[in-house]
Amino acid sequence: MSGRSSKPYEIVERALELSRADGCVVIADETSSANLRWAGNALTTNGVTRGRTLTVIATVDGKEGTATGVVSRSAVTAADLEPLVRAAEEAAGKAGAAEDAQPLVDGAAHSPGFTDAPAETSSAVFADFAPALGEAFARARGGGRELYGFAHHEMTSSYLGTSTGLRLRHDQPNGTLELNAKSPDRTRSAWAGRSTRDFRDVDPAALDTELATRLGWARRRIDLPAGRYETLLPPTAVADLLIYQLWSSGARDAAEGRTVFSKPGGGTRLGERLTELPLTLRSDPHEPGLESAPFVLAHSSGDDASVFDNGLPVGATEWIAGGELKHLTTTRHSAALTGLPLAPAGDNLILDGGSGKSLDEMVAATQRGLLLTCLWYIREVDPATLLLTGLTRDGVYLVEDGEVVGEVNNFRFNESPVDLLKRAAEAGRTEKTLPREWGDWFTRAAMPALRVPDFNMSSVSQGV
Repeated sequence: MSGRSSKPYEIVERALELSRADGCVVIADETSSANLRWAGNALTTNGVTRGRTLTVIATVDGKEGTATGVVSRSAVTAADLEPLVRAAEEAAGKAGAAEDAQPLVDGAAHSPGFTDAPAETSSAVFADFAPALGEAFARARGGGRELYGFAHHEMTSSYLGTSTGLRLRHDQPNGTLELNAKSPDRTRSAWAGRSTRDFRDVDPAALDTELATRLGWARRRIDLPAGRYETLLPPTAVADLLIYQLWSSGARDAAEGRTVFSKPGGGTRLGERLTELPLTLRSDPHEPGLESAPFVLAHSSGDDASVFDNGLPVGATEWIAGGELKHLTTTRHSAALTGLPLAPAGDNLILDGGSGKSLDEMVAATQRGLLLTCLWYIREVDPATLLLTGLTRDGVYLVEDGEVVGEVNNFRFNESPVDLLKRAAEAGRTEKTLPREWGDWFTRAAMPALRVPDFNMSSVSQGV
């Protein structure tokens, strides 16, 4: 390989050749992105970026166990490789034995296209979307509202190579759209978001129509006190709550009595019914439209990931099946500690088993209740119950006799997603959605709306 070569697979191979450690894992992430931003019904900026990050994981065997050193750097070329590999080895030499140490994964077939150039995105991804967005600007302007927001598309090609012979590759497209509509005096605001792989399934005109309806609802203002209300949570809000639940479902923490999934007196709550609704919460790397890496890509070790598991196959997993808790997330290390099945955390999340009703149909069947737009600023209050707090945003609406009659003030809420599932009275139709709060980290989700008869709005918020 020439010193000026920048092909990612060659970078991976050369780093492995340079390694003097007992074991080595190399991950090259090649990323390109394109974006559009707009404000006041006009485009403001657009751009395209490209970048590379190389992660080297060195493992060193010792009398007390195997130590690891992990070093990541961006913009890596062939000339930067040896210092990077040596830095990872030095870090491993100074570290103590890794608690999660396991033999590096081997025996996997090579991914097709491992030696091919990385996939890339460009401004062409917006070829149909941008003109349609311009038409939405004109409609909004004519309707007396202003549109703000951004569209972002990213393509990441990850190349994974190990000293045990793995040569795996995954191309991950990821697109998000966030659109805000505001009244000219900024007193009314509505939000809509979408997750997409390629922007071919995003309709700006339909989103503008949805936002115009919500701004119309907000012309009438109704102040309500804090309290418990029957509440319709849209798919985006359900996604934000259940993603946090997935992140909090580590088997080891549960077995050691530290989480909501810990069983009083010892053990875990596996096998318990969490909801009377026939709901299934699952992850599947091959879910149509929500595809994710079918093998572990771990750049660091933590509660739900281990660098030793890199390359381990990831399959479909039911976290909750028919309302019953079936799996908690495990690495090979935590599975061995707890005696539970191996279940790597997935990179998508689907909740299905609802009635199939649309959110509009659920509104029509509501005698009196609240309809939310989204949640934000979600924070954990108590890990033992998974109590979360956060705020509503960009529109809370009062429903009476099956119709929205006006906008109410925003609230701070205090709720546990596990307890919400237990109390939920109805789940609607599952659809792809963009989590508002966690959209920077987790975008591949499909959720139904949920009807909760007594959602806890703990205090009034002055936010818009």
